[in-house]
Amino acid sequence: MMNKVLEFIKMGSLVVILVSLGSSCGSSEGKAEINKAPTKVDAPAYEVLALKKDKISTSFRSPGELIAYRQVDLYAKEVSFVKQLFVDVGSQVKTGQLLATMDAPEISTRLAASESRVKSQEAIYQASKSNYDRLFETSKTPGTISPNDLEQAAARKNSDMAQLEAARSALKEVTITRSYLEIRAPFNGVITTRNIQPGAYVGPSGKGSEFPLFTLQQQDKLRLIVSVPEAYTGYLRNLDEVNFTVRAMPHEKFRAKIARLAGALDLKLRSERVEMDVSNSAKTLLPGMIAEVDIPMPARDSSFIIARTAIVNSQEKIFVIRIRNNKAEWVSVTRGRELNGQTEISGDLSTGDLIVKQANEEIRNGSVIKNLKTVAH
Repeated sequence: MMNKVLEFIKMGSLVVILVSLGSSCGSSEGKAEINKAPTKVDAPAYEVLALKKDKISTSFRSPGELIAYRQVDLYAKEVSFVKQLFVDVGSQVKTGQLLATMDAPEISTRLAASESRVKSQEAIYQASKSNYDRLFETSKTPGTISPNDLEQAAARKNSDMAQLEAARSALKEVTITRSYLEIRAPFNGVITTRNIQPGAYVGPSGKGSEFPLFTLQQQDKLRLIVSVPEAYTGYLRNLDEVNFTVRAMPHEKFRAKIARLAGALDLKLRSERVEMDVSNSAKTLLPGMIAEVDIPMPARDSSFIIARTAIVNSQEKIFVIRIRNNKAEWVSVTRGRELNGQTEISGDLSTGDLIVKQANEEIRNGSVIKNLKTVAH
């Protein structure tokens, strides 16, 4: 019995010793963790750009249309019938060249009547003039011819002269009308459309002719028409050179110069009509072709140029983040043209302002920014 008591005492002592050792170990480890010094983490550096002015040159690419430099639809002036044709589609014509003749018998009748009336009036005038001349010579002898008779003879002569002038005017009018029966080219060009055959009934538009007799185009010189959006109109200047290509010859580049600016915006397209003159003496290009036009738009004045990443486009506004007195400022800007990751901006900015290069909305307006690193554009 005594032996069992002694064994129990020994086991209790052993447990007490083990517990004490465990407590001392845990206490030392805890103290080691407490005494361990925390590692210092550096705040991230913000890359900033020093704002400066520069010029950026871009180009505007847009489809354009080639049209004839001059084009006219030719109609018959008088109601008539086609008598003879001298040209066809594709014919090269010169100014004043006869294209077709018409036949209108009633005009020929009017012409003959007018000619007869002129001859009749000439005879009447000559008779009255001879009578007046005789009376005038006789009146030189005092008392032979009364002044009244001489005045009446002069009045008759003047009246017959007026009638003769009226007849001549009527003849001239009919002669001009008859000239309308000949259709002539108003300028050098190419006949691109012919809508008549010999014997066809023709007349002014809506009075016998729904379509023109001919369409004449000047093709040795063309117009290139481009509509430039409002945002780019400020960069356009007369005589600026442009390059363009056409689908028929995709590997060949053509050149032209800006010749005319509309000076106003189309109310529907909100764009300005721009015309370029294109030399086409070899007739390589055809009216109606669609061209892809590159219009250079060099900067006329320097402006603030900045990396695209420095601009924040939020729901509220478009802004950059300027650092002033170690504080972030949101500055509203207006964007301009872009080229190779660089963008034109304008706003309440000055040369030398420090702008955050990688800007975002997480950098709040008014927040303190201390760790800065200036980098090149």
